[in-house]
Amino acid sequence: MDETLPQVLRADAQENRDRVLAAARELFARDGLDVTMRQIARYAEVGPATLYRRFSTKHALVVEAFMDELGACRGIVRDAVDDPDPWRAFCTVIERLAVLNAQNQGFTDAFMSAQPGAIDFAAHRSQMLQELSGIARRAKDAGALRADFVVDDFVLVLLAGRGLATAKINGRTAAARRFAALAIDGFRATDSNSPLSAPAQGTGR
Repeated sequence: MDETLPQVLRADAQENRDRVLAAARELFARDGLDVTMRQIARYAEVGPATLYRRFSTKHALVVEAFMDELGACRGIVRDAVDDPDPWRAFCTVIERLAVLNAQNQGFTDAFMSAQPGAIDFAAHRSQMLQELSGIARRAKDAGALRADFVVDDFVLVLLAGRGLATAKINGRTAAARRFAALAIDGFRATDSNSPLSAPAQGTGR
């Protein structure tokens, strides 16, 4: 009993923390950074005291929620890196990033505007592009991805998909998946591929 109780308490604390971060990410994406701590606690179904025990200030919660968002992005890319099927890895990373982008673009934009120096976003972006390049290279080597695809095309998909953040919230996921499917179809290597124009410069920076 003496050993079990601390484990249960730690599990409860982690569950509450995860619920608060998930609620914060969703509310920040939907309503902006003016959402109050009390609103977040209510949405996460935890008491204000529990919220403030985990995050003593709203600034701390905002930064941690954004780090959680970046962690979700890294998790998607690393899952694709670990997938032994090159084309499935490519398709999955496109779809999952498109969905994440559509769901939470409002939070990302608000955070980067309000807290421009809070994290080293350039380092995160550089690492992600490097790993995405490897995913694309494997898909090309397997003959599944068109040969003229470049890593900046990943960025073009994400930039184009940002408009989905303005769609009704209950339709964003379906819209993002359809958008990703259309993009993937254009990236697939076929005998009928037409040559692409020169890549856009600087989209990956």
